[in-house]
Amino acid sequence: MGQALGCIQVEQSTVAITEAFGKFDDVLQPGCHCLPWCFGKQAAGTLSLRVQQLDVRCETKTKDNVFVNVVASIQYRALAEKAQDAFYKLSNTRAQIQSYVFDVIRASVPKLELDAVFEQKNDIARAVEGELEKAMSHYGYEIVQTLVVDIEPDEHVKRAMNEINAAARMRVAANEKAEAEKILQIKRAEGDAESKYLAGLGVARQRQAIVDGLRDSVLAFSENVPGTSSKDVMDMVLVTQYFDTMKEIGASSKSNSVFIPHGPGAVRDIASQIRDGLLQASQNN
Repeated sequence: MGQALGCIQVEQSTVAITEAFGKFDDVLQPGCHCLPWCFGKQAAGTLSLRVQQLDVRCETKTKDNVFVNVVASIQYRALAEKAQDAFYKLSNTRAQIQSYVFDVIRASVPKLELDAVFEQKNDIARAVEGELEKAMSHYGYEIVQTLVVDIEPDEHVKRAMNEINAAARMRVAANEKAEAEKILQIKRAEGDAESKYLAGLGVARQRQAIVDGLRDSVLAFSENVPGTSSKDVMDMVLVTQYFDTMKEIGASSKSNSVFIPHGPGAVRDIASQIRDGLLQASQNN
C-alpha cells in the first residue's frame, strides 16, 4: 500500500482498513483510492486475504501413557466481508489458532491408545477443524483445511515398535520357511516312493521276461533235439549263462580281482545248488 498526496494503493488479495479520527471508517478493496488526510482519514492497516498456513506441534499423552508429538497444519484465511472483525477483534491470530489446536488435541488424544491415534488421525483432524470453525468464524476467519501431518512417539517407543514389527515378520518368515521345507520333504518322499515302485515294476518285468525266455528256450530245444530232457536243457542254459558272466567280468575294465570256480565241475555244482534250492522251495510251499 502506498500513500501520497491523499491517494492510497491497495495490492491484490489485500484489503485496507481506514479510520476517520481514530474510528473505523471503511474497507478498501484492491486498487487506487482517494484518502484525504485533511479530513482526519488515514489507513489503519492492511489485511491479507490469501490462504495462510500455521504448523502447530503439540505434545500430549495417549491412553496407554505414551508421550507423542502431534503436528497439525492449519490452513486459514480472512474473509473480505468480515474484514473489520478480522482486523480489530484479534491481536494475534496465529496464537489464538494455536491455543484452540492445543485444547482439542490434548482433549482427544488421551482418550486413545497409541495404535488408535495413528488409525484415527483423520478423526482428530476433523475434531480440530470443527472447533476452529466455530471459534474463528466469530473473528472473521475461515478454516480452509486442517491436517494432522505427523505423529511422533518417543524415540524409545518407536524403536520398540519397530522391534515388535520385525519380530512378527521374522515369525511369519520362519513359519513360511518351515512350511516350504515340509512341502519339499513330502515331495521328495513321494518321488522316492514312486521311484522305488517303478524300479520294482522294472525288476518284476525283467524277471518275468527271463522266465519267459527260458521257457521258450527249453520248449524250442526239446522240439528241435529229440531225446533231451528239461534237465539237459537247463544245464545247457546254465553253462551258457556262466560263460556269458565270465565274459562280462573279463571285459569290464573297472572290475577288481574276482576268484570264482572256472572248471566244468563248477557249473555242475552251481546247477545242482539251484535245482536243490528250487525243490526245497517247492516242498516248503
